[in-house]
Amino acid sequence: MSSDKMLARKDGAVAHMIFNNPDRHNAVSREMWEAAETILSDFNSDPEIRVIVLSGAGGKAFVSGADISKFEDERASADAVKQYSAATARAYSNLYDSPKPTIAMIRGYCIGGGLGLAACCDIRFCTEGSRFGLPAARLGLGYSLSSIKRLTDVVGIPVAKDICLSARRYDAREAQAMGLVHGVLPDAELDAYVDEYAAKIAANAPLTIAAMKKIFVELVKNPAERDLDDCQVAVDRCFASEDYSEGRRAFMEKREPQFKGH
Repeated sequence: MSSDKMLARKDGAVAHMIFNNPDRHNAVSREMWEAAETILSDFNSDPEIRVIVLSGAGGKAFVSGADISKFEDERASADAVKQYSAATARAYSNLYDSPKPTIAMIRGYCIGGGLGLAACCDIRFCTEGSRFGLPAARLGLGYSLSSIKRLTDVVGIPVAKDICLSARRYDAREAQAMGLVHGVLPDAELDAYVDEYAAKIAANAPLTIAAMKKIFVELVKNPAERDLDDCQVAVDRCFASEDYSEGRRAFMEKREPQFKGH
Protein backbone atom coordinates (compact mmCIF):
# COMPACT_ATOMS: atom_id res chain seq x y z
CA MET A 1 0.00 0.00 0.00
CA SER A 2 1.71 3.27 -1.05
CA SER A 3 1.36 6.63 -2.72
CA ASP A 4 3.89 9.13 -4.00
CA LYS A 5 4.41 11.13 -0.81
CA MET A 6 3.02 8.67 1.75
CA LEU A 7 4.20 5.11 2.29
CA ALA A 8 2.60 2.33 4.29
CA ARG A 9 3.60 -1.21 5.10
CA LYS A 10 2.55 -3.98 7.45
CA ASP A 11 5.19 -6.09 9.18
CA GLY A 12 3.18 -8.76 10.93
CA ALA A 13 1.28 -7.09 13.77
CA VAL A 14 3.11 -3.76 13.36
CA ALA A 15 2.02 -1.22 10.74
CA HIS A 16 4.22 1.64 9.54
CA MET A 17 3.15 4.96 8.01
CA ILE A 18 6.01 7.00 6.53
CA PHE A 19 5.88 10.63 5.43
CA ASN A 20 7.86 10.56 2.20
CA ASN A 21 8.72 14.10 1.14
CA PRO A 22 12.41 14.23 2.15
CA ASP A 23 13.37 16.98 -0.31
CA ARG A 24 11.16 19.31 1.76
CA HIS A 25 11.96 17.77 5.15
CA ASN A 26 8.70 15.82 4.96
CA ALA A 27 6.55 18.93 4.83
CA VAL A 28 2.92 17.88 4.38
CA SER A 29 0.48 18.90 1.66
CA ARG A 30 -3.30 18.48 1.74
CA GLU A 31 -2.94 15.48 -0.56
CA MET A 32 -0.58 13.87 1.96
CA TRP A 33 -2.97 14.47 4.86
CA GLU A 34 -5.77 12.87 2.84
CA ALA A 35 -3.56 9.87 2.07
CA ALA A 36 -2.66 9.62 5.76
CA GLU A 37 -6.35 9.50 6.65
CA THR A 38 -6.88 6.59 4.24
CA ILE A 39 -3.83 4.70 5.52
CA LEU A 40 -4.78 5.12 9.16
CA SER A 41 -8.37 4.06 8.50
CA ASP A 42 -7.04 0.84 6.98
CA PHE A 43 -4.66 0.21 9.90
CA ASN A 44 -7.36 0.93 12.47
CA SER A 45 -9.82 -1.50 10.89
CA ASP A 46 -7.31 -4.35 10.34
CA PRO A 47 -7.68 -6.91 13.17
CA GLU A 48 -4.18 -8.25 12.48
CA ILE A 49 -2.54 -4.90 13.26
CA ARG A 50 -1.74 -4.31 16.93
CA VAL A 51 0.65 -1.32 16.82
CA ILE A 52 1.10 1.65 14.45
CA VAL A 53 4.48 3.37 14.01
CA LEU A 54 4.87 6.78 12.32
CA SER A 55 8.15 8.04 10.87
CA GLY A 56 9.63 10.32 8.22
CA ALA A 57 11.74 9.33 5.22
CA GLY A 58 15.22 10.61 4.48
CA GLY A 59 16.74 10.72 7.96
CA LYS A 60 16.58 14.52 8.39
CA ALA A 61 13.00 15.07 9.53
CA PHE A 62 9.99 13.37 11.08
CA VAL A 63 7.55 15.98 9.75
CA SER A 64 8.48 19.65 9.39
CA GLY A 65 4.93 20.98 9.25
CA ALA A 66 2.85 22.23 6.37
CA ASP A 67 4.39 22.46 2.90
CA ILE A 68 4.62 26.25 2.55
CA SER A 69 5.35 25.92 -1.16
CA LYS A 70 1.74 24.71 -1.52
CA PHE A 71 0.18 27.62 0.36
CA GLU A 72 -0.66 29.62 -2.76
CA ASP A 73 -2.61 26.64 -4.07
CA GLU A 74 -3.92 25.05 -0.88
CA ARG A 75 -4.29 27.89 1.63
CA ALA A 76 -4.61 31.11 -0.37
CA SER A 77 -8.30 31.66 0.38
CA ALA A 78 -10.56 31.16 3.38
CA ASP A 79 -12.27 28.24 1.65
CA ALA A 80 -8.95 26.61 0.79
CA VAL A 81 -7.76 27.01 4.37
CA LYS A 82 -10.99 25.39 5.56
CA GLN A 83 -10.49 22.40 3.27
CA TYR A 84 -6.84 21.99 4.31
CA SER A 85 -7.73 22.25 7.99
CA ALA A 86 -10.50 19.67 7.59
CA ALA A 87 -8.14 17.18 5.93
CA THR A 88 -5.57 17.71 8.70
CA ALA A 89 -8.19 17.35 11.43
CA ARG A 90 -9.46 14.06 9.99
CA ALA A 91 -5.96 12.59 9.86
CA TYR A 92 -5.21 13.76 13.40
CA SER A 93 -8.48 12.28 14.67
CA ASN A 94 -7.84 8.92 12.98
CA LEU A 95 -4.49 8.84 14.76
CA TYR A 96 -5.50 10.25 18.15
CA ASP A 97 -8.65 8.12 18.41
CA SER A 98 -7.00 4.98 17.05
CA PRO A 99 -7.92 1.80 18.93
CA LYS A 100 -4.32 0.66 18.35
CA PRO A 101 -1.27 1.94 20.27
CA THR A 102 0.62 4.52 18.20
CA ILE A 103 4.33 5.36 18.30
CA ALA A 104 6.07 8.40 16.80
CA MET A 105 9.62 7.51 15.75
CA ILE A 106 11.19 10.96 15.44
CA ARG A 107 14.43 11.59 13.62
CA GLY A 108 15.47 15.18 12.87
CA TYR A 109 13.00 18.03 12.61
CA CYS A 110 9.59 17.72 14.30
CA ILE A 111 8.09 21.12 13.58
CA GLY A 112 4.61 22.64 13.42
CA GLY A 113 2.16 20.05 12.15
CA GLY A 114 4.82 17.43 12.89
CA LEU A 115 4.73 18.38 16.55
CA GLY A 116 0.93 18.23 16.45
CA LEU A 117 1.16 14.80 14.83
CA ALA A 118 3.59 13.55 17.49
CA ALA A 119 1.26 14.84 20.22
CA CYS A 120 -1.51 12.66 18.75
CA CYS A 121 0.58 9.53 19.30
CA ASP A 122 0.60 7.50 22.51
CA ILE A 123 4.37 7.09 22.70
CA ARG A 124 7.21 9.22 21.28
CA PHE A 125 10.90 8.38 20.86
CA CYS A 126 13.49 10.58 19.14
CA THR A 127 17.17 10.76 18.23
CA GLU A 128 19.71 12.92 20.03
CA GLY A 129 19.81 15.27 17.04
CA SER A 130 16.04 15.86 16.84
CA ARG A 131 14.73 19.41 16.97
CA PHE A 132 11.22 20.57 17.92
CA GLY A 133 9.16 23.72 17.58
CA LEU A 134 5.79 25.27 16.80
CA PRO A 135 6.45 28.32 14.56
CA ALA A 136 2.82 29.33 13.97
CA ALA A 137 3.32 32.69 15.72
CA ARG A 138 6.13 33.51 13.28
CA LEU A 139 4.00 32.63 10.26
CA GLY A 140 0.69 34.23 11.19
CA LEU A 141 -1.07 30.87 11.29
CA GLY A 142 -3.98 29.99 13.54
CA TYR A 143 -3.90 26.76 15.56
CA SER A 144 -7.14 25.02 16.49
CA LEU A 145 -8.28 24.50 20.05
CA SER A 146 -8.17 20.72 19.57
CA SER A 147 -4.53 20.80 18.40
CA ILE A 148 -3.42 22.97 21.32
CA LYS A 149 -5.41 20.84 23.76
CA ARG A 150 -3.69 17.66 22.57
CA LEU A 151 -0.31 19.31 23.07
CA THR A 152 -1.40 20.62 26.48
CA ASP A 153 -2.58 17.14 27.51
CA VAL A 154 0.96 15.89 26.83
CA VAL A 155 3.15 18.62 28.35
CA GLY A 156 0.79 20.68 30.53
CA ILE A 157 -0.44 24.26 30.11
CA PRO A 158 2.71 26.15 31.30
CA VAL A 159 5.01 24.28 28.91
CA ALA A 160 2.49 24.46 26.05
CA LYS A 161 2.36 28.24 26.52
CA ASP A 162 6.14 28.42 26.15
CA ILE A 163 6.08 26.25 23.02
CA CYS A 164 3.23 28.18 21.37
CA LEU A 165 3.94 31.78 22.37
CA SER A 166 7.73 31.83 21.99
CA ALA A 167 7.74 29.85 18.71
CA ARG A 168 11.29 28.84 19.61
CA ARG A 169 13.19 25.66 18.75
CA TYR A 170 14.34 23.21 21.39
CA ASP A 171 16.48 20.08 21.38
CA ALA A 172 15.83 16.45 22.22
CA ARG A 173 16.91 16.63 25.86
CA GLU A 174 14.66 19.62 26.52
CA ALA A 175 11.83 17.77 24.78
CA GLN A 176 12.38 14.85 27.15
CA ALA A 177 12.48 17.16 30.17
CA MET A 178 9.18 18.69 29.01
CA GLY A 179 7.61 15.24 28.90
CA LEU A 180 7.08 15.43 25.15
CA VAL A 181 9.23 12.38 24.33
CA HIS A 182 9.56 9.20 26.34
CA GLY A 183 13.14 8.49 25.35
CA VAL A 184 16.13 9.87 23.43
CA LEU A 185 18.32 7.44 21.48
CA PRO A 186 21.49 7.64 19.40
CA ASP A 187 20.52 7.83 15.75
CA ALA A 188 21.89 4.36 14.98
CA GLU A 189 19.82 2.77 17.77
CA LEU A 190 16.41 4.36 17.21
CA ASP A 191 14.96 1.91 14.68
CA ALA A 192 15.93 -1.21 16.61
CA TYR A 193 14.68 0.25 19.88
CA VAL A 194 11.30 1.19 18.41
CA ASP A 195 11.01 -2.20 16.70
CA GLU A 196 11.60 -3.95 20.03
CA TYR A 197 9.21 -1.65 21.89
CA ALA A 198 6.47 -2.14 19.28
CA ALA A 199 6.97 -5.92 19.41
CA LYS A 200 6.49 -5.88 23.19
CA ILE A 201 3.19 -4.04 22.84
CA ALA A 202 2.09 -6.32 20.01
CA ALA A 203 2.67 -9.35 22.26
CA ASN A 204 0.32 -8.00 24.93
CA ALA A 205 -3.38 -8.86 25.16
CA PRO A 206 -5.18 -6.98 22.34
CA LEU A 207 -8.50 -6.66 24.20
CA THR A 208 -6.75 -5.19 27.24
CA ILE A 209 -4.85 -2.74 25.06
CA ALA A 210 -8.07 -1.75 23.25
CA ALA A 211 -9.88 -1.20 26.56
CA MET A 212 -7.03 0.94 27.85
CA LYS A 213 -6.93 2.99 24.66
CA LYS A 214 -10.68 3.59 24.92
CA ILE A 215 -10.32 4.71 28.54
CA PHE A 216 -7.44 7.06 27.73
CA VAL A 217 -9.51 8.70 24.99
CA GLU A 218 -12.40 9.19 27.39
CA LEU A 219 -10.17 10.52 30.18
CA VAL A 220 -9.16 13.62 28.23
CA LYS A 221 -12.80 14.56 27.61
CA ASN A 222 -14.86 16.69 29.94
CA PRO A 223 -16.30 14.40 32.65
CA ALA A 224 -19.86 15.03 31.50
CA GLU A 225 -18.99 13.83 27.98
CA ARG A 226 -17.31 10.56 28.95
CA ASP A 227 -18.90 7.30 27.84
CA LEU A 228 -18.37 5.32 31.04
CA ASP A 229 -20.69 2.51 29.99
CA ASP A 230 -18.70 1.87 26.81
CA CYS A 231 -15.49 1.77 28.84
CA GLN A 232 -16.99 -0.78 31.24
CA VAL A 233 -18.15 -2.94 28.33
CA ALA A 234 -14.56 -2.99 27.02
CA VAL A 235 -13.23 -3.94 30.47
CA ASP A 236 -15.85 -6.68 30.93
CA ARG A 237 -14.94 -8.07 27.51
CA CYS A 238 -11.38 -8.60 28.75
CA PHE A 239 -12.51 -10.70 31.72
CA ALA A 240 -14.84 -12.77 29.53
CA SER A 241 -12.15 -13.53 26.93
CA GLU A 242 -10.07 -16.62 26.20
CA ASP A 243 -7.03 -14.34 26.47
CA TYR A 244 -7.80 -13.77 30.17
CA SER A 245 -7.69 -17.53 30.72
CA GLU A 246 -4.50 -17.78 28.67
CA GLY A 247 -2.86 -14.99 30.66
CA ARG A 248 -3.62 -16.74 33.96
CA ARG A 249 -2.39 -20.10 32.69
CA ALA A 250 0.81 -18.59 31.30
CA PHE A 251 1.50 -16.86 34.61
CA MET A 252 1.05 -20.08 36.58
CA GLU A 253 3.11 -22.08 34.08
CA LYS A 254 5.86 -19.43 34.01
CA ARG A 255 5.78 -19.01 30.23
CA GLU A 256 5.06 -16.24 27.75
CA PRO A 257 1.32 -15.91 26.98
CA GLN A 258 0.05 -16.33 23.43
CA PHE A 259 -2.81 -13.88 23.04
CA LYS A 260 -5.26 -14.11 20.13
CA GLY A 261 -7.53 -11.12 20.75
CA HIS A 262 -10.65 -13.05 21.72
